[in-house]
Amino acid sequence: MIMEPSELMAGLDRDALQALADGRHGDPFAILGPHSWNGRAIVRAILPGAVGVELVEPGSNAVLARMQPIHQVGIFAAALDTIGRYRLRIQWPEDVQETEDPYSFGLLLGDLDLHLIGQGTHYDLGRTLGARAMDIDGVSGVRFSVWAPNARRVSVVGDFNAWDGRRHPMRLRAQSGVWELFVPRIGPGDRYKFEILDRNGVLLPQKADPVARASEAAPATASIVASSAPFQWTDDDWMRSAPERRSGEGAMSVYEVHLGSWLRIAEENNRSLDWIELSQRLIPYAERLGFTHIELLPIMEHPFGGSWGYQPLGLFAPTGRFGTPEDFAYFVDRCHAAGIGVILDWVPAHFPTDVWGLARFDGTALYEHEDPREGFHKDWNTLIYNLGRNEVKGFLIASAMEWLEHFHVDALRVDAVASMLYRDYSRNAGEWIPNQYGGRENLESVEFFKHLNSIIHQRCPHAFTVAEESTAWPGVTKPPEEGGLGFDFKWNMGWMHDTLEYMEKEPVYRRYHHGMLTFGMVYAYSERFVLPLSHDEVVHGKGSLLGKMPGDHWQKHANLRAYFGFMWAHPGKKLLFMGGEIGQPTEWNHDASLHWDLLDHPEHAGVQRLIGDLNRIYASEPALQHGDLHPDGFQWVVGDDAENSVFGMLRTTADQNGAILTISNMTPVLREGYRVGVPKPGRWQVILNSDAGIYGGSNAGNSEVWTEAVSAHGRDHSLLLTLPPLATIYLKWMG
Repeated sequence: MIMEPSELMAGLDRDALQALADGRHGDPFAILGPHSWNGRAIVRAILPGAVGVELVEPGSNAVLARMQPIHQVGIFAAALDTIGRYRLRIQWPEDVQETEDPYSFGLLLGDLDLHLIGQGTHYDLGRTLGARAMDIDGVSGVRFSVWAPNARRVSVVGDFNAWDGRRHPMRLRAQSGVWELFVPRIGPGDRYKFEILDRNGVLLPQKADPVARASEAAPATASIVASSAPFQWTDDDWMRSAPERRSGEGAMSVYEVHLGSWLRIAEENNRSLDWIELSQRLIPYAERLGFTHIELLPIMEHPFGGSWGYQPLGLFAPTGRFGTPEDFAYFVDRCHAAGIGVILDWVPAHFPTDVWGLARFDGTALYEHEDPREGFHKDWNTLIYNLGRNEVKGFLIASAMEWLEHFHVDALRVDAVASMLYRDYSRNAGEWIPNQYGGRENLESVEFFKHLNSIIHQRCPHAFTVAEESTAWPGVTKPPEEGGLGFDFKWNMGWMHDTLEYMEKEPVYRRYHHGMLTFGMVYAYSERFVLPLSHDEVVHGKGSLLGKMPGDHWQKHANLRAYFGFMWAHPGKKLLFMGGEIGQPTEWNHDASLHWDLLDHPEHAGVQRLIGDLNRIYASEPALQHGDLHPDGFQWVVGDDAENSVFGMLRTTADQNGAILTISNMTPVLREGYRVGVPKPGRWQVILNSDAGIYGGSNAGNSEVWTEAVSAHGRDHSLLLTLPPLATIYLKWMG
């Protein structure tokens, strides 16, 4: 029996119907889908632009009813004797579509999920919120969910509904502010966004999914439904052995890389390599040079390439610039197969103001602070996450878990930690709000870091964290239970600035600044340090590492080699930004490839060979590793010879049986007959000389030397050495 449209309206408020047609209704399930009325089932659907709609039986495809239009915008209804399974057969002007009714499915997220989201303790948001390809009741489709507690209406839009926000309005789970909807018959690869009507009835720009696990490559901005199929990892052995690496007791030498400019293909419109090509070229390169880790500038999806990834909006999605999430997982898997760990730069400090991103996501300051004195970075014109909100803290920690757990990443280097720890960071008086005690410390950030690191160490025994923290905040690498922030390592920014400033000076003046190279050891064991020569030092007019060195062409290369030798001899883990290892003379350009043609010149090839040899010696000599974290593994042998600008360091093993002496001569003067006191008598073998001819040097210096019973530097035995000009030498005690 066909019911008249007026009968199909029974029990339905016309204002509510009009609100649905206008895209203003916040409870679509109250109208759409199957409903009981006077012993019958009334099914309603909103399909703007449809010519006609039928309800059909899933098994037989028999027509159960023809739906009648009840509103000119394209709302249809039909009556059935009973509520059973049905499909919608939709006649569009140029096509016929058959699909299950999104509004025939029940609640999607469990109460526990919603509770944990509200508490900020749901650490698997990448598999809960966002877009999840799945089957429900035997029907394949995508479950969409998004946190927007202050919205009046949220719809999911995409290619599957012509980006029409009237087609798929979502259900609000009021206790958590999460909206959800299952859309049948779509899957991985589909593009989507969320269309949001704020609480004042204002339609916002369509928003990308904050928890999208795949995104379009910039400048496009849509989110993409990612595959839910697990990646087939082959790194079980690597993951099992990871806790030994996390301890920090061994060698750690990090190659910092901006993927978009490491190598470009000039013949193909200067394009960057994709993940597969990087697996074939970057990984073997880093392995050949002996790096233990590759650190990637942020690969989380970001709109502006000129930010180098440091203004991300997709904290759960590898950028689409280099391929799919599966391709990124393959890259990580291949790194592990080569014995190389993967470190990702991760940015929980701030996010850009793009209208399709997180900014005023549901019409309110949801992820950011409302007050610009807390919520706006003037330095970067970005918004600051509100870490006083549980859901925001949970969002960020879940992002960290996504990379560490689902992508097997070995470490996160957390960017801009100092900007998070101080409320007055880069602000003048009156431009910041003190904490509850009147101080400048950001107590919410302190608790966030403690919680973040505790969760990572609890759930990810393979992983470690590194803080980019540029102040003297105490206890950055101490455990939270001891009052620290819980990071495993901290970048030693002071060491980097001091030593680079020293090396930039003409050698004749270095005697007056001797302490710049020795001061780092005053505090070397106050934290667990990484010595960074990072990307920040080779941009914005600072020049390249080679360009900072004084002197003529030969002296510049000699200075750089001597500096690298000093750095690898100094306690602390090592980090070098790409291009430094080939002595690139110009500063880094993120829109261009490194100057690989330089390797045709012996002096540049020599710098590269030196880095490889330094890494291999560092990895093979326990004496060069122990003192990274333990003060009993380091002694100054020559620390006060400012007049000659000579530095001597002794590195020893835990049992003191292994010893390596390093001497740096930071002047262009060949020093013959230079006596150095040593703790052990016998033969000392030169295992590295940065002035060797194979590196482009003058080949001065000793190959081996025997001790003499002549006291020097407070020791009974000494070596009489020839110190090459602008060079660092390593001597190993052979017994």
